[in-house]
Amino acid sequence: MIRIKSDKIVVGESLFNGYLYVENGKISAVTDVEKPADERYDFTGKYVSAGFIDMHTHGAGGHAFMNSEVSDVIAGCNYHLAHGTTTIVPTISAGSFETMKRAVIHIDQAKKSGQAKGNILGAHLEGPYLSTKQCGAQCPVFITPPCKVDYESLIAEYPDSVTRWTYAPENDTDGEFCKYLTEHGVIASAGHTDAKYPDMATAIDNGCNLITHLYSCTSTVTRDHGFRSLGVIESAYLRDELYVEIIADGKHLPPDLIKMIIKIKGTDKVALITDSLEIAGTDIKEGVMSGTEFIVEDGVCKLKDRSAFAGSVATADRLIQTLVNECGFSVPTAVKMLTEVPAKILRVNKGVLAVDKDADIIVFDEKIRVSDIFVNGKRI
Repeated sequence: MIRIKSDKIVVGESLFNGYLYVENGKISAVTDVEKPADERYDFTGKYVSAGFIDMHTHGAGGHAFMNSEVSDVIAGCNYHLAHGTTTIVPTISAGSFETMKRAVIHIDQAKKSGQAKGNILGAHLEGPYLSTKQCGAQCPVFITPPCKVDYESLIAEYPDSVTRWTYAPENDTDGEFCKYLTEHGVIASAGHTDAKYPDMATAIDNGCNLITHLYSCTSTVTRDHGFRSLGVIESAYLRDELYVEIIADGKHLPPDLIKMIIKIKGTDKVALITDSLEIAGTDIKEGVMSGTEFIVEDGVCKLKDRSAFAGSVATADRLIQTLVNECGFSVPTAVKMLTEVPAKILRVNKGVLAVDKDADIIVFDEKIRVSDIFVNGKRI
């Protein structure tokens, strides 16, 4: 039995003053009653919350999740853990299908190795079935329409290794790819897409319920001879069944836009992500990634000519800092969108401090500096 005491236990969108009890890797009680325990921790004055869940990250600490070894996947996940991410979905960018498949295998091996200190759920494939018009930092050379032979063989061979797949619905005209994913337990997410509302409606009908990094490579209203069509952004607002994820580093989306998204969608439908690059958490200020020159300044990675962003260098703790310090949300509300909401999207027994939930717990101070971490009830 583990007993954790604090006057700032994050429960829902409020703070609770009392005790958290953990047994056999699960939360057994959240109460104001003091009971005997084998291990006792007093974190009075600090926040105690469910561990952060990052659904979308390409690496950190100099370690990439693609074109790397199993050891790099483990090291990248462990780096994120130190910043509060107890559950992670390593993300793979568009590449040759063999390259992406190899990355899936490495992520699966890292997951099964026992060397990752946190929870690796499985891979997130961000491509190659994207839109060339909305490819962003993705390499257009590798972008293709859905290939049934490839995706069916990958899911058949590694059925528990792919957690989610980002794709462009306009290139899946009858929803066949989306339907296949959802029938096989893979989360279908619309991203890097130039879709119009009919495309999104087909995707939703076939199980798509998530938008990948809203406002980043997602279409908006267009006109054809005066007639307007909704894009992905408007579809996200129109359809209540859609969750959205946002890169909440305060750079990809300015604070006012973050506040608008949350005002419209509500805290139950918005998940925070880092979408971090391998250089997150390093002192690297310039270089070349995937053949593209970049610089890091103003807290974000940019193309060398500064014409656009090239990716995020944030870790999960920074997302909470942005929501609290720049957007004015309370700590519990910000935490909810990095714990409870992604847990619902990913369908895992995590994300809230409640009885029978997995005991993934973190402790941090007023500046959102993580000091203590428990994964499945074990202190790391």
